[in-house]
Amino acid sequence: MDFIIKEKYDIYDLVDLVKALRAPDGCPWDKVQTHETIRKDLLEEVYETVEAIDDKDTEHLREELGDVLFQVVFHSVIESELDHFGLDEVIDDVGKKMVLRHPHVFGNVNAETTEDVWKNWDKIKMQTHSQSTIGETMDGISSTLPALMKAQKLRKKAKRGGVGPMTEEEVCCEIGECLENIKQAAKTGDKVEQSKALGRFLFAAVGLTDIVDVDCEMSLYDACNEYRARFDAYEQKALEEGVDIQGSDTEVTNRLWKAITKKENLEEN
Repeated sequence: MDFIIKEKYDIYDLVDLVKALRAPDGCPWDKVQTHETIRKDLLEEVYETVEAIDDKDTEHLREELGDVLFQVVFHSVIESELDHFGLDEVIDDVGKKMVLRHPHVFGNVNAETTEDVWKNWDKIKMQTHSQSTIGETMDGISSTLPALMKAQKLRKKAKRGGVGPMTEEEVCCEIGECLENIKQAAKTGDKVEQSKALGRFLFAAVGLTDIVDVDCEMSLYDACNEYRARFDAYEQKALEEGVDIQGSDTEVTNRLWKAITKKENLEEN
């Protein structure tokens, strides 16, 4: 198909662009792609967008949002080729969904707090998905979510159903019990039991993030960054002292690591 080269494009030009790429005389790569073959590309573009947000890089964010949008258009064109739906239907569906789920803005429902908004959102979502139980809403959690995010969503939904530790003390007690189970499993040497015990401990620890009202994924993300910076400081100190961290015994490397950790704690306090 013909594609008109312009100085400025809109979203429907992107649709025509993808159609041109997938035309018989189009791009050999693009025209053979399916939802499954470009699945990883969508994930990659989303992660790169998140990275731009974390870096507060406006120019990079603009670029990555465009890449995500292109993936949305690409998948929509594939469906339009199958006569299922196109970009218009995708836009119409999400527009109607957002209006429906914001009755406090577009209707006469009152919502003074974010908690009110979430209660309304969950109630409407259950109705539109024909869900009548909390368990059914749990089934609606994507199976492809990272386990940490999935754990927090599961615990939040269970809490709304009146299940699970409700206080910091109760969560800490649950974590303590899981730690004891890990110790007992370690004594048996059974790898399956050790894995189960560790998984239950991690799941219990996620419950603490709800108590202190933080996002567990971001908490671990920040901790990873802190650990990475601490390792750089440790490696630099080893270099200054002429220590080969790969060839020295653990007594030497532990001393360096503890020195860096102690320094960080002093600086924080």
